[in-house]
Amino acid sequence: MPATHGADEDIDWPAVEATWRTRFPADFVAFMGRFGAGSINGEASILLPLPKPGLQWDPAEMAEETANARQLWEAEGGRAAFGVDPEAIIAWGVTGGSDILCWLTTDPDPDRWPVLVVGRHTADAFAVYPYGMAEFLYRLCSDEFDVSPVSITFWDGGHLSFVHWRKAQRRWQEGRNPETGEPDPYAGDFAD
Repeated sequence: MPATHGADEDIDWPAVEATWRTRFPADFVAFMGRFGAGSINGEASILLPLPKPGLQWDPAEMAEETANARQLWEAEGGRAAFGVDPEAIIAWGVTGGSDILCWLTTDPDPDRWPVLVVGRHTADAFAVYPYGMAEFLYRLCSDEFDVSPVSITFWDGGHLSFVHWRKAQRRWQEGRNPETGEPDPYAGDFAD
């Protein structure tokens, strides 16, 4: 996947680690350095670890989706099924199917954190995959799962693209589809 519309977020990692009281996996740090936060094919969004005011709207960020994942974990029996406290969950992404992509942070080494999918319309409400974030995305984009771990058809075999959240916002303000850049009669309707 080319980083054509990616951008280094220039994240203050010491501030992130102080806020979350943990280091983050090396693959996530590298992803943020190459791509930043944004959308893959308009179907999955990678979250910002700290809020950053946007041009028109704030991009999705970790704290809000982490709270959502933890709430679902408590409400739908994840804690009982997996024996893991909800505080061990940190969200790093969301899908267009309302799934929340997380890490289970029970290992002291962030590079060993598995991916937890909090699914909205998946076979299981919670599923753990023994991969890091980058490998999980690679497998998802390569269609390497026998049963999709997310609620949407993530990739149809076509071109993969990443659009940074700032690029998506500029496109929207210009009256274009945030993901494709094509003219969109509904884009820009809510601009200031």
